[in-house]
Amino acid sequence: MNRLGASTSPYLRQHADNPVHWQEWTEAALAEAAERDVPILLSIGYAACHWCHVMAHESFENEAIAAQMNAGFVCIKVDREERPDLDAIYMNATVAMTGQGGWPMTCFLTPSGEPFYCGTYYPPEPRNGQASFPQLLEAITDTWRDRRDEVSRVSGQVAEHLRQASAGLPDGAAPSADDLAGAVRAICADEDPSGGFGRAPKFPPSATVEALLRHHERTGDPASYGVAVRCAEAMARGGIYDQLAGGFARYAVDADWVVPHFEKMLYDNALLLRFYAHLGRRTGSPLALRVADETADFLIRDLGVDGGGLASSLDADTVVDGHGVEGATYVWTPAQLVDVLGEADGAWAAEVFAVTQGGTFEHGTSTLQLHGEPDPVRLADVRRRLYDVRVQRPQPGRDDKVVTVWNGLAITALAEAGRVDDAEAVARYVLGTHWDGARLRRSSLGGAVGEADGMLEDYAALVTGLLALEQRTGGSVADESDWAAAAAAILDAAIERFADPAADGSWYDAPSDGEALLTRPRDPADGATPAGASLIAEALTYAEVLLGERYAPLAAATRARSGELIRRVPRGAGHHLAVAEQAAAGLQIAVADGAGAAALVAEARRLAPGGAVVIAGAKDSHPLLEGRGPVDGRAAAYVCHGTVCSLPVTDGETLATEIAR
Repeated sequence: MNRLGASTSPYLRQHADNPVHWQEWTEAALAEAAERDVPILLSIGYAACHWCHVMAHESFENEAIAAQMNAGFVCIKVDREERPDLDAIYMNATVAMTGQGGWPMTCFLTPSGEPFYCGTYYPPEPRNGQASFPQLLEAITDTWRDRRDEVSRVSGQVAEHLRQASAGLPDGAAPSADDLAGAVRAICADEDPSGGFGRAPKFPPSATVEALLRHHERTGDPASYGVAVRCAEAMARGGIYDQLAGGFARYAVDADWVVPHFEKMLYDNALLLRFYAHLGRRTGSPLALRVADETADFLIRDLGVDGGGLASSLDADTVVDGHGVEGATYVWTPAQLVDVLGEADGAWAAEVFAVTQGGTFEHGTSTLQLHGEPDPVRLADVRRRLYDVRVQRPQPGRDDKVVTVWNGLAITALAEAGRVDDAEAVARYVLGTHWDGARLRRSSLGGAVGEADGMLEDYAALVTGLLALEQRTGGSVADESDWAAAAAAILDAAIERFADPAADGSWYDAPSDGEALLTRPRDPADGATPAGASLIAEALTYAEVLLGERYAPLAAATRARSGELIRRVPRGAGHHLAVAEQAAAGLQIAVADGAGAAALVAEARRLAPGGAVVIAGAKDSHPLLEGRGPVDGRAAAYVCHGTVCSLPVTDGETLATEIAR
């Protein structure tokens, strides 16, 4: 029978009506494979994945194919967002076997979980030289029955490769100032003329551009600033950005940011909100400020769930007449613009948004881009009218699963963007639902927490989010939440469960007391999201300032581990580089209450580079304010670069001078 109906994963529930006898990953499922002496068919995907839907419709809903799957295999379905540990292990196996990976991921395993054949999408019939899924199933069954020794040999080799690959970063020297400069030069040299890096498909380099901006603020380097700003503008004006409702799609299928893969992920938008809020705050760029504001609105309006958490994603597809159509909600023709706006505004909108007769997408439709700076009043009116019509169209599905790490990233971004009430609501949901005082869970659905353990990235991102809130509210008598205490408890639990006891500053991605898998995953490289290793480095870097010096040695050791990654593959170390820039700057600003405090605090936050610590409150209300009070009744700011601190300053101009030292 299909056993997915009670899952806390919307993705798994999407498959609950398949004729496939799906079950979740459990010890019982592996034991069943051993008892039946059949291989495991492991399918990994996620709710917003277009090709996951395609394979489900073509194969998993097909009675004949399902019968073949049920007869020859124990069929296990995994949501990669709920079980990143399993996804990491079997993605590494897929890449090792095929040279590439992706979702849906299709792996065949021994009953002990060792992979012996892996791939991604398979069509229901032979296509373009690729075998059909039924042909693959038949070949795997024959091999399992007739050539078991070959299966054992291959699975053993792959398992050993996976174990060696999880060794972690070597011990080495912390990145020096020259290392950071060299990494930045290498990244800037890879800039694409269309903004960002690489050709199609093109992903938002969120952590990398944040690191470049921090490097510019620390050193004054114009090249890093130029690369970050050009990328920011290209993405904000391209079709990858939702020009009507805010928020970014997961990636562009072209090199010019025109046509997105339409799924919208919480993690992308949290990371990009942080970057655009930082850019807008420091430069006053109207485009960056608007994009940050609209992206924050998108998070709360379109991803908010009851109780305060944020959902995982919006689907790439919209169901139209019973079929999923990619991008159907978002694209327009010139005629549709005229229908909504009238002749004059419709023609104007077609020009402003680059909607052409031939189309930039499929079937003569266009994504919306924004070239130039049109009349802002007219633009706002046109955007509102188009949005009001668009919301009446069929809408993409939403994965309502609340994932800890991505909500942690959003808490940080919302707090740093000044949306403190929204950030607090998310934090209260995650703490109240996912944290029991000792253990953090990965996700919840409808307020019901799942069984999956939190990973290193979950603990680390939540700690940083709580410390971002501590900076915004920690010195306020009116705030009743002790974000610092919660952050310390979660950080201490992370150290106990994820730190490698044999290598100072090295971390595992999965907990020490979690389920025993083929390997214990750890991948220090940053990808579409920051690695657990770089997130815990960031959490510790904030903690040593905000929670106490006891975290300083581990923070330094953890940052030192990133040195080789930054030196050798800087494009794979974007968040590591951002944290290294934060530590190199070492900027702390404490504002003691007094006359004019609100204005001085606002100026401190506007001037603060990315990664700086800014705390405000009464004298002695926070460790950074111990013995630090107002001057002659006026609010005073105390600026420290590492361990070197200024005399108190009481005006914005002098504050700017001290910060820039």
